[in-house]
Amino acid sequence: MTSRKDIVNAIRFLSIDSIENANSGHPGAPMGMADIAEVLWRKFLNHNPNNPLWINRDRFILSNGHCVMLLYSLLHLTGYDLSIDDLKNFRTLYSKTPGHPEFGCTPGIEASTGPLGQGLANAVGIAIAEKTLSAQFNRPNYNIINHYTYVFVGDGCLMEGISHEVCSLAGTLKLKKLIVLYDNNKISIDGNIKGWFNDNTHQRFESYGWNVISNIDGHDYKSIEKAIKLAKSDINNKPSLLICNTIIAFGSPNKSNKNISHGSPLGEKEILLTRKFLKWDYKPFYIPSHIYKAWNAKQIGYIKEKRWKKIYKQYCSKFPILAKEFERRINKILPNNWNEKVNKYILQLNNNFLSLSTREASQHILQKYSVLLPELLGGSADLSSSNLTIVNNSKPINKFRDGNYIHYGVREFGMTAISNGISLYNGFITYTSTFLVFSDYCRNAIRMAALMKIRNIMIYTHDSIGLGEDGPTHQPIEQLSSLRLIPNTNIWRPCDKVETAIAWKVGIDNIKKPTILILSRQILPMQSRKNKTISYIANGGYILQDCKDKNPQIILIATGSEVHLAIQVYKKLSNLKYKVRVVSMPSTDIFDQQSKKYQNYVLPNNIKYKIAIEAGSTDFWYKYVGSNGRVIGINTFGYSADGKKLFNKFGFTVEKIFLKIKKILKLYNE
Repeated sequence: MTSRKDIVNAIRFLSIDSIENANSGHPGAPMGMADIAEVLWRKFLNHNPNNPLWINRDRFILSNGHCVMLLYSLLHLTGYDLSIDDLKNFRTLYSKTPGHPEFGCTPGIEASTGPLGQGLANAVGIAIAEKTLSAQFNRPNYNIINHYTYVFVGDGCLMEGISHEVCSLAGTLKLKKLIVLYDNNKISIDGNIKGWFNDNTHQRFESYGWNVISNIDGHDYKSIEKAIKLAKSDINNKPSLLICNTIIAFGSPNKSNKNISHGSPLGEKEILLTRKFLKWDYKPFYIPSHIYKAWNAKQIGYIKEKRWKKIYKQYCSKFPILAKEFERRINKILPNNWNEKVNKYILQLNNNFLSLSTREASQHILQKYSVLLPELLGGSADLSSSNLTIVNNSKPINKFRDGNYIHYGVREFGMTAISNGISLYNGFITYTSTFLVFSDYCRNAIRMAALMKIRNIMIYTHDSIGLGEDGPTHQPIEQLSSLRLIPNTNIWRPCDKVETAIAWKVGIDNIKKPTILILSRQILPMQSRKNKTISYIANGGYILQDCKDKNPQIILIATGSEVHLAIQVYKKLSNLKYKVRVVSMPSTDIFDQQSKKYQNYVLPNNIKYKIAIEAGSTDFWYKYVGSNGRVIGINTFGYSADGKKLFNKFGFTVEKIFLKIKKILKLYNE
């Protein structure tokens, strides 16, 4: 009979051997958490290695992503498409086993984790998605969505501020099916954590409204099993934290309970001693067949999904319309009439000359799109009335189980990472919102959305000094340019409601990139454009106004609130017989993806006078205007004053821009 110790030690030694083979990695946590992982994965986790995307599977998130070899070992042993050769290729170029979990790279990985605490936040999002989707689609006796979300966290995850943001909200929302297992080994990179992390974690999570189970022996399967059963039986609709006391690098005679085991291979001598101590008599990367058999979850996974499919088939028969809508949503398919209705709506907007701030335009558009797309699920970081993200059919999920709006509270970073988790789940199109200046708080979660190639629409309003009296702490200068530097991200700064509607549509259509909408507080004039021009807006940059012969001497490039200024300057320069073109460039990154032919058509290389106008940092724009071009922008912080007065002070009026350009032309001609 296969001993439980050998079953657990298979995790430890696959992790040890892979890390040693790679000559880098983190052996301590996989060795310390192996017993917890064995109980969870063999006793409780509902999953199917044959189909990693089964919609009703339990989700497992490794928030302390540095111990990824624990997860790779589990995936390999239970029967996922991850071979022993894949483990041998740990941390090598183009392998299926990178140094931290990467969504889309390895079957069975639910989220890219590593920046500590964000995996926990993603899990909160997944638990929100499970609870909301089940309320929207389950019917009596037909619980087609009914599963748990399990998370492993370490000391570092709970030190990160994001853990406070998301766990506080999770308690408030009563996410009963969220179970977090805390690897309480009291060791981090710098050593024993008592000098810098002495919180009463039990009381902390109780204060959030969690069910907390302490004093679990993380190396005793009975203690672990009892705790998980207790968490699942909780009747108070609370998420659960299981505090598991463990020893980092368990089984290593000289490196256990020491920080040297956190992020470095054990070394050949210590591995031999560990093999002897744990009575593991097998060569590196060898797992006996009886241990594989004990771990293999393919058959039981197949049976579990088959049972679910039987219920789902009955559901489809009884609720065919609901089932069709369910499948459309979880497969990220937009409604059949989506393009037709939206394009008609945008044409109507183009012929309606009502001027609005782009945040107001966004609210009108969201109202329209939310009727077409019931999967829209979004919210704001306590700025709903400023970001204008609530619409007529918004239903807060804290009041309605089947709701579509989240009051995130003042939790910008947590909000963005939670929204990433909801997006990862499928079934929803997510959006979040705050002020542009506070995108700095969201930055690492934005980056993770881009890295995971997921759709997540982020609305950032109050986009410049135009917000006025709140002053420089709230006036973004460098944020827009820095956001544009994040790979695989679409950034839009629309100038009116038509560009805003197209920005929203492109963000909804693109399932492999996050989209950021940069919106104004102040009212912006509606721009006049021919209907045929609308199709070019989705290219990111297009000709809004042109000289008669379409052979300009001067090109003015502008975005957002500066486009209408460029148009007025265009008129004044045209009166002086200059041939001028105005290019509106709401999305530079999308413009960069266009063909060279189109880019050169909009911004010909042979034009001497290219001038970019944007109320923010200037350096970014030289890639478009060239070293001989000019940028009219702002490279200092703002002031507290009326927005119009600030635009005047910083030279963003028609007259002052006109005079600057005349001076530029004079310098060129000299």
